[in-house]
Amino acid sequence: MPRTPRLVLAALAAAVVATAGCTLPVFAPEDSDGAAPKTSHAGKAPPAVPGTLAQWLPCPEVPQDLVGRGAQGMTYDCASVAVPRDWNAPQSGGTYDVAMIRVRSKTQRDRIGSLLVNPGGPGASGIDTAVYLSFGQALGGLPSEVTDKFDVIGFDPRGVGRSSPVKCISDADQDATFAAQPDPRSDAEFQQVVAISKRVAEGCGQKYGDQLGTFSTEQAAKDMDALRIAVGDAKTTYLGFSYGTLLGATYAQLFPDKIRALVLDGAIDPTQDFIAGSESQAKGFERAFTNFSNWCRATAAKCPIAPDARKAVTDALAKAEVSPVKGNDGRDATAGWILVAVISSLYTESGWQQLAKAVDKLQAGNAEAVFDLADQYADRKQDGSYSNLFDANLAVNCADSGQAPTAERIRQLQGEWRAKYPLFGSTLAMGMLPCAFWPGKKDPYPAGPAKGAPPIVVVGTTGDPATPYENTAELAGMLGTGQVLTWEGEGHTAYPSTTCIVSAVDQYLINLQVPQKGLRCPAR
Repeated sequence: MPRTPRLVLAALAAAVVATAGCTLPVFAPEDSDGAAPKTSHAGKAPPAVPGTLAQWLPCPEVPQDLVGRGAQGMTYDCASVAVPRDWNAPQSGGTYDVAMIRVRSKTQRDRIGSLLVNPGGPGASGIDTAVYLSFGQALGGLPSEVTDKFDVIGFDPRGVGRSSPVKCISDADQDATFAAQPDPRSDAEFQQVVAISKRVAEGCGQKYGDQLGTFSTEQAAKDMDALRIAVGDAKTTYLGFSYGTLLGATYAQLFPDKIRALVLDGAIDPTQDFIAGSESQAKGFERAFTNFSNWCRATAAKCPIAPDARKAVTDALAKAEVSPVKGNDGRDATAGWILVAVISSLYTESGWQQLAKAVDKLQAGNAEAVFDLADQYADRKQDGSYSNLFDANLAVNCADSGQAPTAERIRQLQGEWRAKYPLFGSTLAMGMLPCAFWPGKKDPYPAGPAKGAPPIVVVGTTGDPATPYENTAELAGMLGTGQVLTWEGEGHTAYPSTTCIVSAVDQYLINLQVPQKGLRCPAR
């Protein structure tokens, strides 16, 4: 379920990046040309061939386009690497250009190497994330202790953003997807969702064919080693959030001897199958919403929908099915859009107050705050256009999924999970439907130990909705060299939050000092 690592992006730009692998229910086919997002950074130099050094050129226009300026004291350079579409058959034809940005501090001293960063999704831009991280700890970015020692390398994985983007969902169909009934009750309503899911699978299959299977996590992890060579590092230092933990864990299994240090924040459990992973997210979001509701009850002065926030939201969903409030742009604030807004707000504790105010305004007939939250999640721009976040999210998840459940099984799970997770169970079950009809070849990622790897730090947040805390120990244990670091906080991912978390992670990244076993950092 895409969303951001813990960055104070609002202080920098009205933009959003992503997290773990949960898609909302319905998608429909694309009729656009699949153009990449606006950028000019990589066209000035030819892509490096795997095994050679990247050709860097200045690209100050990237932070300028994103946030209106670059960070003081930082330089920005861009390059790309041409990787084979299929690493298992590199001579079979075709390449993807994997785009990178290098952020370097002008006060850098005693450089250790490069810090490769990935924000998750799948579908989020690591290039954008590196820019946001460059603005320093005061704005939720990296501490100067890290940027003074490392070049920060952001990359868009294959199929994402600026890296040969996959695009097979139109803007109109994205709108219809998010607006759709999140919990279709009748068989007729369910079959409507099934029909749309089949259409999107067919549309993406017609556009990309056998190429769909090449957008898998394992292929992207192999790209990462080409990036390691391209930036000139003997070994990889990596910071991965959410889905980025799965990408990092896959890299660790494939290239354990090429690791210097890995921080995996907001763990995905690779041992879970598609169904178990979706249910764990339903559980995580339900728990996070309960935490939000308890906060509302305890701090009513800050929560205009207190004392019963759950009832306020469920009432709003029910009312929207009968008479939705119309937004200023003509969209109806359907139950689908409202639930997307709820999901968006649970990724950070600061979003709780935004959600309470948005629902309160909705009750008064104003849907704009709901749409603001929902559009932030969906990466929907003011002109109604979307990035390829959800296109890539779908392509990667379905390539990774192995054996997806049938529509009949999903219908059964929808009812079971609704009973267990009233707000989010049905939506997370329905989110598996597109992969049930996906035509592309499957390429499941490995799920085993990283034999020969050094200690790997796996960070978990006790109130994380998208990558529930229980995943943390599971991922660390699977890798065999994982060391758990716990943040007793709310929201999705932990670094860089609180002095305790920052200190522990920085000491590991810079000095390879593994956090004390069992270390738990308080929320504040």
